[in-house]
Amino acid sequence: VPDKPFVGLAFKLEDGRYGQLTYMRIYQGKVGKGDWIVNSTNEKKVKVPRLVRMHADEMHDIDVAYAGDIVAMFGVECASGDTFTDGTIRYTMTSMHVPNAVISLAVAPKDKGATANFSKALNRFSKEDPTFRVHRDEESAQTIISGMGELHLEIYIERMKREYACEVIAGKPQVAYRETITKKTDFSYQHKKQTGGSGQYAKIMGYFEPLPADAVQTYEFVDEIVGGKIPREYIPACDKGFQEQLKKGLLIGFPVVGVRVVINDGAYHDVDSSEMAFKICAMTAVREFYNQCGPTILEPIMRLQTQAPEEFQGQVVGQINQRRGVIVSTGTVNKYVQVDAEVPLSEMFGYSTDLRSGTQGKGEFQMEFLKYAPVPRNVQDELVKLYQEKRAAESK
Repeated sequence: VPDKPFVGLAFKLEDGRYGQLTYMRIYQGKVGKGDWIVNSTNEKKVKVPRLVRMHADEMHDIDVAYAGDIVAMFGVECASGDTFTDGTIRYTMTSMHVPNAVISLAVAPKDKGATANFSKALNRFSKEDPTFRVHRDEESAQTIISGMGELHLEIYIERMKREYACEVIAGKPQVAYRETITKKTDFSYQHKKQTGGSGQYAKIMGYFEPLPADAVQTYEFVDEIVGGKIPREYIPACDKGFQEQLKKGLLIGFPVVGVRVVINDGAYHDVDSSEMAFKICAMTAVREFYNQCGPTILEPIMRLQTQAPEEFQGQVVGQINQRRGVIVSTGTVNKYVQVDAEVPLSEMFGYSTDLRSGTQGKGEFQMEFLKYAPVPRNVQDELVKLYQEKRAAESK
């Protein structure tokens, strides 16, 4: 209905000759050249300077687009998945579910002169693809890119070279592990520091416990303090301290998930207590009691689907078993065998090469993230050992 307020969804971004080209599907109302539209994500108002309809790589300028149309706009800066309206209504369309990244790489431009292009490329790629993430590791001062698999990141490294003339040096792929706890553990911690003038004092008591396996959230904070044992204004500082410390687990330094923290008692001092004292107390309580909580490492498990001529079934199944894979099902269609399996991502590096050589180049596979699951004990011990060796080398 053209007279309804405009609603559109930016679903694809492209770097065109004249700047960013934003593809938009119009869901309601109409939009015209020269109109002002509002990005619901950040409330920014932008003008539509040019509206085009695409036919393959040809552009046809149009003056107005209606509900149901798919058009492209120049000069509309946004991210993929942003909702736009005409500003008369507040409306955000449900964006697609974006899974957490499962693999990371440290990257840097080969030539220092290409740093500007390197930054430009990363900025654009993270805008156009919500599953591609970029962050800076403060400890190592490295730029880290994360995505949904080895091939996903390889494509972006190749695009930097092709589209931005920026050769990239990439580190070894790093699997996005997680840590969790397996046992309910009571804790009681007192933070006391006396310096010249007012000191620091805080005491927190409670317990850590694993969240149920079907919990949607990865962290839960429960305040059961009664009788003002900890004043209300210090409770958020406790929550913040727990969350901050759980961002980096003590086993291998990855985020800790699936934790419920319950505080039920404590103490404070009229002069020496502060938000900072309670935050430090909460952070230290995690460090002091973490090893008593039965910490374990979780690894990403991938859903793997492999197809190959049936005479290679033995090789396909054998390769999956060697990679700690669990065969879910096998079937044959038109003399091709299909093997469905669940395999840890850490074991999948180099799989495409092995599959090709084991099937005379005729094997194919698809892979997607399925879930996080605990690693076997021997793998956990090896990961912890490597992490401790790395820490020791960095501290020298």
